Amino acid sequence: MRRNNTVRTILIAIVVLWAIYQLYPTVVVTSLRGKAETHISALTKLTNIQPDEINQALTKGVLEQRVRQALQGEGAQLPVALQEVAALVKVNDDLAKHEGQAIKRGLDLQGGSYLVYEVDLPKMARDMAKNKNAQFDEILLAVETESGKPNVDFFEVLQRRFAEKDLRLNRFFGERSQTDADIIVALKKNAIDAVDRNLEILRNRIDQFGVSEPSITRQGDRRVVIELAGISDVARAKNIIGQTALLEFQLVYDPEVVNEVFTKIDNVVKRDISPQQDSAQLAEAEVDTSADAEAKVREEEEVKVEDLFGKSSILGEDSSEAALAGVDSTVAVDKEIFGERPFLSLGAALGPDFGFPVKNQRIVERIINSSEVERVIPADAELAWSGKPEQIADNQYYRLYLLKKEPELTGTYLTEAQATIGSGAGVVRQGDWQVNMNMNDQGARIFSRVTGANVNKRLAIVLDGKVMMAPNIEDRIPNGSAVIRGSMGAQEAQDLAIVLRAGALQVPMKVIEERTVGPSLGKDSIAKGQFSAILGLIIVVVFVSIYYKLSGLIANTALLMNLVIVMAALAFFDATLTLPGVAGIILTIGMAVDANVLIFERIREELRAGKTVRAAIDQGYSRAFWAIFDSNLTTLLTAIVLYQFGTGPIRGFAVTLSIGIVASMFTAIVVTRVIFDFVTSRRRMATLSI
Repeated sequence: MRRNNTVRTILIAIVVLWAIYQLYPTVVVTSLRGKAETHISALTKLTNIQPDEINQALTKGVLEQRVRQALQGEGAQLPVALQEVAALVKVNDDLAKHEGQAIKRGLDLQGGSYLVYEVDLPKMARDMAKNKNAQFDEILLAVETESGKPNVDFFEVLQRRFAEKDLRLNRFFGERSQTDADIIVALKKNAIDAVDRNLEILRNRIDQFGVSEPSITRQGDRRVVIELAGISDVARAKNIIGQTALLEFQLVYDPEVVNEVFTKIDNVVKRDISPQQDSAQLAEAEVDTSADAEAKVREEEEVKVEDLFGKSSILGEDSSEAALAGVDSTVAVDKEIFGERPFLSLGAALGPDFGFPVKNQRIVERIINSSEVERVIPADAELAWSGKPEQIADNQYYRLYLLKKEPELTGTYLTEAQATIGSGAGVVRQGDWQVNMNMNDQGARIFSRVTGANVNKRLAIVLDGKVMMAPNIEDRIPNGSAVIRGSMGAQEAQDLAIVLRAGALQVPMKVIEERTVGPSLGKDSIAKGQFSAILGLIIVVVFVSIYYKLSGLIANTALLMNLVIVMAALAFFDATLTLPGVAGIILTIGMAVDANVLIFERIREELRAGKTVRAAIDQGYSRAFWAIFDSNLTTLLTAIVLYQFGTGPIRGFAVTLSIGIVASMFTAIVVTRVIFDFVTSRRRMATLSI
């Protein structure tokens, strides 16, 4: 009796056409990527622009300008380079059309970085706190140390540490009416909400960085997982991703007020050390007179901190800890004025500001962060360091600014930030990089009002608490434009523009896990994976063809179709192919043949029992079905468990294994059966090649 295989044949045809449709973008993208790499390599040789920078300029649509800039004065190479640019742009446009539908490769196959960021809870708590004092800092430091251990909850430790000191959390957080439990709930909610807000900002930053197919996902309540495929400059990517980028415009206090505050700090330090030593004792202090001592811009000497400040309540412990840790505990001090101005003797006047040598910064930080000094700083003021040190003679100095605590304007009004090369006008040297910023209408109105009301005063541009520059306001600025200048290179200026455009992170985040796979290792993984799969396939095909003869060729046809279906399913489900996924495909090859082996052995038994070819085939498929179904079902359940509870590579293996199991059931039971029926229906067969 002839079997009606019309439905099965139509189903197979549909599956084959669907697989071709799904795999077509992958084939196209593979070809286009090869062409893109060729063009990028040619451009790098012509212009010396690195591939990462080429990709970034391509993403932003400024590749032609970047190439023209790189080849200024080299007219002979420019036409060739522009041809490469035009070809690369066309290839990139074609890639954009098909890339979203192609099979994605994991980091282990193409190289890149895997980064896990977590909300910096101690920093978040410090930023949210009010009325901070030395006791708060001490408790938070202990909380940070303890919560850094595995499986320790930050919020539980925070609540317990405050309770041990008999302090209510509402003294520093929330409202007076809130209980400790309420405040802990609010802090947890803020950390969770902040991750959602940070996700969008991180996506914007990475998109502008020019990474192809980045993966940015949330993990748990307080973590973000970022996968950057094909990236080579990991340090730069981490800087762009992790920088908070909080931009603020704050007024700088007049020199008279600054001098008054610094005098008060001098008096606090003088009162602190006067019971222990006087200025006469300083002459006997041990001085560094070695030949390699730094050249000074003032009359200063290298003096040990303990000799200067003795057992000061502000610095005594610091110097002892530094000595125990083997850290240099000397400072550069102007001994002539130390007796009267112990604080200012650690630095020097730099124009309208005051600066401190890099080696003195740790000691100055201890002084200005002490509770005694914080009490003499006006409530509406704060001290802030410059973003970078300045080279003066043989020493480097950080400027220390006194700013109005409340910013006049923030980066939320920013609409555009572009890295450009200075024209040489004003104080800018021609060729120096700068970042030009534009604000929206509301920001422009605020900026116009602030600059108009503070002519001849200084306005500091502050990024993440560091003063980038503090120019003098010469006139009202009505158009909402501002410029950040400094000793920036091209890459640094471009990265700063990226983070400013994307906006500030709502809460700071820190890297807790990092894995990097180099491009060469990724290519090596692909080569080995392909070799393993092809070798396994050849061995199976040869064995089945020899052992089962013509029936083996039918099984091999189904096997090849099984691989095509698996790859098509990966594209359809937008899955990422990883090295463990390749292992799952190789395992699928063996499992697909295993089903055919069961069927063929059953058919052999029926033929040995004297049944006809048609009857043996029918009985072979019928009796082998449940054995195949049971074995594949148990394997599928195992794969589902692996996917549910596994992470990363384990999930990749589980996905390909699950798809392979379903595909092998279809090809082994449906496809091979239709082929057998087609062959046996064409003519009457007395024997079967099996």
